Amino acid sequence: MKRAATLRLLSDLSNFSGAARLRELLAAGPPVRVRCSPDGRHLLLLRPPGAPAPQLLVAVRGPGKELERAWPVGHPSPLDAFFLPWPMRPALVLVWESGLAEVWGASVGPGWRLLQSTELCPGGGSRVVAVAAARGRLVWCEERQADAKDQLVPWSATFSHCVCVRTLEPSGEAGTNLGRTDILLHHCPPFGLLASRKDVFLVPTANTWPGVGHILLIWSPGKGKVMVAAPSLGLSHSKSLNPGRGDTWDFRTLLRGLPGLLSPRQPLTVHTWAPTLQGLLLLDYRGTVSLVQSHGGTRAVGTLQEAPVGLAGSAALGMFHSTLACVLGSTLELLDMGSGQLLERKVLSTDRVHLLEPLAPGTEDEEELETRGGLRLLSALGLFRVSWEAPQGLELPSSEDLVFEEACEYYQRRSLRGAQLTPEELRHNSIFRAPQALASILQGHVSPSTLLITLKAELRDYRNLEQLKAQLVAGDDEEAGWTQLAEQEVARLLRTELMGDQLAQLNTIFQALPTAAWGAILRALQLQPDGNGRLRSQAPPDVWKKVLGGTAAGKEPPNGILPLFELLCQCLCRLEPRWLPPFVELAQQQGGPGWGAGGPGLPLYRRALAVLGEEGTRPEALELELLLGSGRPKAVLQAVGQLMQKEQWERALEAGLAFGPSSPLLRSEIFKLLLAEFARHRRLDAHLPLLCRLCPPDLAPAELLLLLRTHLPDESEPPTPFSQPGAEPPLTVGLLRVLLEQTGAQGRPSGPVLSLYEDILWDQGTPPPTPPRGPVITFQTSDHPVLEAWAPSGQDLCVTDTG
Repeated sequence: MKRAATLRLLSDLSNFSGAARLRELLAAGPPVRVRCSPDGRHLLLLRPPGAPAPQLLVAVRGPGKELERAWPVGHPSPLDAFFLPWPMRPALVLVWESGLAEVWGASVGPGWRLLQSTELCPGGGSRVVAVAAARGRLVWCEERQADAKDQLVPWSATFSHCVCVRTLEPSGEAGTNLGRTDILLHHCPPFGLLASRKDVFLVPTANTWPGVGHILLIWSPGKGKVMVAAPSLGLSHSKSLNPGRGDTWDFRTLLRGLPGLLSPRQPLTVHTWAPTLQGLLLLDYRGTVSLVQSHGGTRAVGTLQEAPVGLAGSAALGMFHSTLACVLGSTLELLDMGSGQLLERKVLSTDRVHLLEPLAPGTEDEEELETRGGLRLLSALGLFRVSWEAPQGLELPSSEDLVFEEACEYYQRRSLRGAQLTPEELRHNSIFRAPQALASILQGHVSPSTLLITLKAELRDYRNLEQLKAQLVAGDDEEAGWTQLAEQEVARLLRTELMGDQLAQLNTIFQALPTAAWGAILRALQLQPDGNGRLRSQAPPDVWKKVLGGTAAGKEPPNGILPLFELLCQCLCRLEPRWLPPFVELAQQQGGPGWGAGGPGLPLYRRALAVLGEEGTRPEALELELLLGSGRPKAVLQAVGQLMQKEQWERALEAGLAFGPSSPLLRSEIFKLLLAEFARHRRLDAHLPLLCRLCPPDLAPAELLLLLRTHLPDESEPPTPFSQPGAEPPLTVGLLRVLLEQTGAQGRPSGPVLSLYEDILWDQGTPPPTPPRGPVITFQTSDHPVLEAWAPSGQDLCVTDTG
C-alpha cells in the first residue's frame, strides 16, 4: 500500500504571545525572515529595512511576553537576527550593518532585556554585508576600506572583504562572554553566509567577481578545516582552518595553491540556498535541486515540476526521512532524495509559507515529540507538520503484544524442543516471568516510583548517550565524540545476546572505528600484559562465553558477519598483530565446554587462522606463533615441519623443548622428526647439544640406532674414509657417540646386557694391560725367503721374539 504525505495542524498560533501581531506579519508583505529557537518555543520574525513597524517580533509559545522592536525612519533596522543555543535561557543576537551587535535574553520575569552590546567592527569605516550564527559562534563578512597602497592595485575593490568569527557564550544568570575576534579569510570577495549545526557555508553573491563566482567554501569548526569546492567543475580541496591555533588564509593565496579551481567557468546561478545537516541544498533557475555535501562533493537530487519565477530566495527547501520538501509559491513538492522521483505534489491555500529549522536534539518537550519525523511549516493560518503516515486500515500491535512476540523469538532460539512457542503460551505459563513483568509495567501495574528506581541506571546511561549524540550532531569535538560513542555502544552490545542485528551492528562499529571498539573490549575483558609477552584477564566467565561463542562447525557466517572472536582477531591483525597469538592463547585457557574452545566446533587457533586468510597467503610469523601456541599436537607438528623446511633448526628444537614432561609423546615425535634430519645431513651438527636435551630419557641406545638406520641415506658405493668433494659428509661415530651417551645417562642397568652395542658406552676408562715385550730381532730377507711375499722390497719387518 502506498504511503501518503499529510499536513497536520499543530497550532493555530493562539497559544503564542502576540498571536494577532504574529498572524499580521506572516500575512503581510514584503516577505519576512522567520527563524525558530532550538527548543521550538520561540518564533522570530524580522522585516527588511524600510518595512512598516514593527520590524522585529519574537513570539513565545506558552507563558511569556513577546518582544517587539521598531526603528524610526532614518535609523537602520538590524541586518539579521539569530537565536543562540543557550541551555539555561532563551537568547538572541541582533546584528546591524554598521557592526553593532546586541545580545537579548529572557529575564526571570516576563519580558526581554538587553544583556550586552558590542561593536564587531571597532576600527570604523567597515560595514557588515552578511552574518550567520553557528553553535555559539558569530560569523560575519565585512567590507573594509582599502588602504592607499591597495587602491593603486587593480581589482583591489574586488577582494576588499574579510570573514571574521567571534564566540558568544553565556556567563552566569545575566551575563555574556564575548570571545576575541579571529579572521578566517582576508582579501576575499563578498560572500553570503549560511549555517547548519555543523558547518558554515560561504556562498557567492550577485556582487562577487565573476572569476570566482563558481566557488563556495565550507568551514567545519568542529574539524578545524575549510573545504573549497567548485560544484560545476566537480573539484574540492581541503585546508586546515582552526582559529584557535591562529589559522588564517589570504583568499587569493588560497586559490593560487589549489590547481584547477580558477578554470574559466560561469558563476553559479542559484535561486535559493538552504543549509541542512546533510549539506547545502541549492535550487537553480531551471528547477534543479542539488546537494553540496560537507566533503565538497555535489550530487543532483531531482528536478521540480515548475521552475522558480519569484524573487531570489523566495523558495523554501528542507529534508526529512530521505525526502526533499520544496515550497514554491503555493505548491509543496516532495521528492525522493535517492532517486529524485516526485513522490507527491500538494497545492496550499497560501503562497506565504515558511519551513522551520529542525529542533535541536534533546530539546523536545512532550508537545514537540510528535513533530519529529517531519518538517514544520509556518504560515498565517497556523503551524503545520508535513510527514509520511501509514496507510489507513493498517493496525499496529499493542506494546503488550510486541513484548510477548519478541519474547517468543528470544526463548525459541534457546529452546531444545521442536514445538513452536506462541504468545498465548507465554501469557499463561508461569515459567516465563520476564515478559509478564514487562507487560505489567507497560500496562501501568507498577508504580512510577518503583519503575524509576528499577530503571534509574539505564535511564542515566540513555541520557548520557543522547547527550553524546547531540554533541556529535552539533560537530563539537567530533573525533573524541565518535570514540566515546563507539565505546558505549560496544559495552552495551556486550550485555546483549549478540545474535543477528546486534552482531551485525558490532561488526559495523569495528569496521568504522576499530581503535575505539578495541578499547571497549580491553575494558570489558580487563586485558593486561604480564611482562612476559603474555596476557592475563580478570573478566568473569560469562563475558568470555560471549566472546568465544561462534557459528556451528562447517557453517559460514551469514552475510559476511563475523562472530565476536573472529572480529577481535581481525581487529588485532589490523592494530597490533603481535598480540594476536597471546590473545588466542589466553582465550584457549578461558574456554569452557561448548564455548567454542572446548566444544565440538573448530579449535580457536583454526578460527584465528581463518581470519588471516587462505593457507599460503597468511603472514608466516603469525601462523607459526598461532600453531605453536595452540598446544595441539597436530598444529605443533605442522609448525615444526614448517620450521624445518625453512632450516630454522634452533627454533624447532626450542619448540620441542618447550613441551616438558606434560607432553612426552609430542616431545618424542618432535625428536624423531629432527633425528631424521640429523641422519640425512650435517646442518644440525651445530645444534647437537639442544638435540641431546630433546632426546627422550627412556630411549634405549638400540632404539636410537634403529631410528638412525631408518633415515640414513642409501650408499650405492663402498664406504670410503673420506667423502667426495662437494658431497654431504656422512654421520660420524664422534657425533653419534654424544647421542648414545645421552641415551645411557640414567646409569648402566644391572643384569644381562640387553644391547649388542651397550658395552661401547660403558668402558671403564682404563685400557687392558700391555703384554710383555722381548728384544727386537731384525731378520734379513735372504734368511727368511717366505716373508718376502709379505714385505715390500728394501724394507725391514720388525717382529717380537716370543721365544
